[in-house]
Amino acid sequence: MTEELTVGRLVNTHGIRGEIKVLSHTDFPEVRFAKDKKLFVIPADGSAKFEVTVESAREHKGMFIVKLKGYTNINEVEKYKGSLLKVPSNDLVDLPENEYYFHQIVGCEVYTDDAGSEPLGTITEILQPGANDVWVVKPAKGQDILIPVINDVVLNVDIEAKRITVHLMEGLLP
Repeated sequence: MTEELTVGRLVNTHGIRGEIKVLSHTDFPEVRFAKDKKLFVIPADGSAKFEVTVESAREHKGMFIVKLKGYTNINEVEKYKGSLLKVPSNDLVDLPENEYYFHQIVGCEVYTDDAGSEPLGTITEILQPGANDVWVVKPAKGQDILIPVINDVVLNVDIEAKRITVHLMEGLLP
């Protein structure tokens, strides 16, 4: 079974004609909620997932109003409030060079540029405090290490090998 990526959460209904309000969890809503796009609904009540097709979508007050094919009134969609909208993980939008999806980075081993170095640890989380992302690296023992995602620090990312090489600038280690 292929892994799925969350692209949104169905937060409410909109009007009486079966439209839903979706809180987007994707950087590509224009792709994910495009006409004829297929999505999986993962119901909040734990019932079986099912596939839906987008009929139309528009942005509205920081959310997306989505109309699904075959759903024509509020009663048909109201029961799905709180449900997740997902796509198969192989349905990725191509990213520019040196940009990666969070799920590709989390779980990678981090090494320093010192010859023969032992791994610093594994990336467990990605923070987005502002100017640049920060990778949280969990070492085998000790406290987490915060690695700023900037060109001077991140030297090489090998997604296939799940290995990242960094240059530790002064003050990065606790």
